[in-house]
This record gives sequence, C-alpha cells and structure tokens, in this order.
Amino acid sequence: MARTAEYLVVDIETIPDTSRWQRPEDQHAFPPLWAHRVVTIGYLRLDAAYRPLGCGIVASAPGAGSDDAREAALLAAFGAAVGRATLVTYNGRSFDLPVIALRSLAHAVPQPWYYRESSTRYRYSEHGHLDLCDWLADHGAVRAGSLDALARLVGLPGKVGVDGSQVEGLHAAGRLAEIERYCLADVAQTALLFLRFRLLQGQLSPEAHAAREAELQAWLPAHGVLLGSPAS
Repeated sequence: MARTAEYLVVDIETIPDTSRWQRPEDQHAFPPLWAHRVVTIGYLRLDAAYRPLGCGIVASAPGAGSDDAREAALLAAFGAAVGRATLVTYNGRSFDLPVIALRSLAHAVPQPWYYRESSTRYRYSEHGHLDLCDWLADHGAVRAGSLDALARLVGLPGKVGVDGSQVEGLHAAGRLAEIERYCLADVAQTALLFLRFRLLQGQLSPEAHAAREAELQAWLPAHGVLLGSPAS
C-alpha cells in the first residue's frame, strides 16, 4: 500500500529510566537507547506541497498512573497518529525511532508502522522516514553537525533558552510545559530545515521554497510555536 503524500516532522524528549538503568558515577553519562524514557513527543504535519496542516504535542490517554503506564499510553497514541505519513526527523534514525521502538518493546506497545515497510528503516531511502542528519552527512561519510548548528547555518535561532541536557531537571521540577515548548521549537526548526533540504535537492524551486518558508514562518506563531530571534 502506498504511503499518503504527507510528512510528519517528529522530535522526542526523554529522561533516564533509572528504574531499569543504574546511573554510573559519571552523572553526565548518556544512557543506552533502551534506558531513555519518552516524556514528550512533538509533531508538525505538512501536506504534499509542504504546507502546514497542524502541530502539537502527542496527547496520551488520560488516567495513566505509573511512569511506565504514562509512557506506554504516550507511545500508543504516537503509533496511532503516524498513519501512513513519511516521518521527517533530525538524527531520528540513530535516536528517536530506535528509542520509540525499544521503549514500545518494553511496554508491549505495537508499532506496526515501523515494520510495515522495510524502507522506513532503510537509511538510503526517503520513503517512510527521512532523517535529515543522515542525508546531510551523506549516510555516515561525514559529520553533518547538530540540529542547533544546522539551524543556525540556515539563519534559524537554534537552541534558545533550553537544551536537551536540562530536560531531566525540568521534568523533575514538574515544568512539563517548558519541555513541550522546547520540543516544538526543535520540531519547527527541523521542518524549516527540511524545506531548505528540498531546495538543495531541487525538489523545490527557489521561488517555491521562499513561499513555503514564509508561509510556515508566519503560521508557527499563530499556532503557539515561537522560535526566538534569528542567530546573528
């Protein structure tokens, strides 16, 4: 079955799952992928012409109790939202998608969209999943850089105020709204970088790219997504 002509730009935020992983003496050690508990999933939908359709935070079913139950509900809600859209991520092949798969494995949550077609997991194909980091790194031939660096390269603000190292502390303090705003800012900048990549590929003309970029830049604040000031 062919995928629908729609793109789903995705980013996740995680904290260490210390119920399954013992933090080493180095308090800044990066947990293995399976030990990342998903706490927020942000998304932005684009149609086939790269016009925005909607954005937000994936909402899990209400009433979940334990940390595991809340995470399982969030992962199930995300799986239901994917449909047959092509996912767009930055470093999602190395982090976001395998974390989603491993945490879903832990909680017995099916994610059939990830396994329905091999192209979703095939790094040299755009079908099912396009990881901008992987494509801009020529699939491992070079190091593309972080989302922060690439966003600033194309005139976006990059990380403003919060970065990933602060998510655990914000979560512990109950400041989930700040994590969600940070996540959506990353989603938005990934979407804008995706438009620039389509220009680079020749799939958008300079005129079409300028129009789609201006449209998305105007659409974002109207939908509660603020990126801050462009990098100088």
